[in-house]
Amino acid sequence: MNRSNLVIAVVLGISFIVGSWFISTMLKKKNETNDVIEVTGLAEENFSSDLIVWTGSFNRLTMDLKESYKLLKTDENVVKTYLKEKGISDNEMVFSSVAINQDYEYVTEQGGGSRRVFNGYRLVQTVRLESKDVPKIEKISREVTELIDRGVELNSDSPAYYYTKLADLKIKMIANATKDARERAEKVAENAKAKLGQLQQADMGIFQITAQNSSEEYSWGGTLNTTSKEKTASITMKLKFSTH
Repeated sequence: MNRSNLVIAVVLGISFIVGSWFISTMLKKKNETNDVIEVTGLAEENFSSDLIVWTGSFNRLTMDLKESYKLLKTDENVVKTYLKEKGISDNEMVFSSVAINQDYEYVTEQGGGSRRVFNGYRLVQTVRLESKDVPKIEKISREVTELIDRGVELNSDSPAYYYTKLADLKIKMIANATKDARERAEKVAENAKAKLGQLQQADMGIFQITAQNSSEEYSWGGTLNTTSKEKTASITMKLKFSTH
């Protein structure tokens, strides 16, 4: 064998070895990629809100700004007295600053045109209650129209409900969702006559809070229901395991 043929043989030999190694490595990686189990675990928890926030507003309209303010402050004292009679402490009620608006209306002229007429100064104030005594505030929000008999027309908003132990609930639910996912993976592996290997990846889903027994939809950013006292929290955990 001359020198040229020897070089060709060596090059071909090296190419064969490198090619075999490359194919073997790719097949190994392909098998490693396929030999995984991906599962999603779910955790749900029903709970009752332990914090309630309620807001109401009242206003006065007169042609004189000072008169409107004087009447509004009288209404504030009436509302404050009423709430204290209902068992609300000073630190549970917050009165907002006074909002001043100029009130107008449009009047139609005989010729068909219209003009804007000044009705007076409308001053608006809100009162906000925040308490862990949920039943008490619920009752007040329903009965607050009693203030009409005291000369105050108060517009009541629907209460908003929250949960102060949400951080602890999230930790508990993440653990439960992870446990559920692992149990699912073990069952899949058992049915596939394989053994569950190392955890390769774990992805947590979005925390969702909806009203209990409702058709409320989840959102990509996470749903946070505040209109219902009784709620359901849910979260998912996606786990990827190797198998052997």
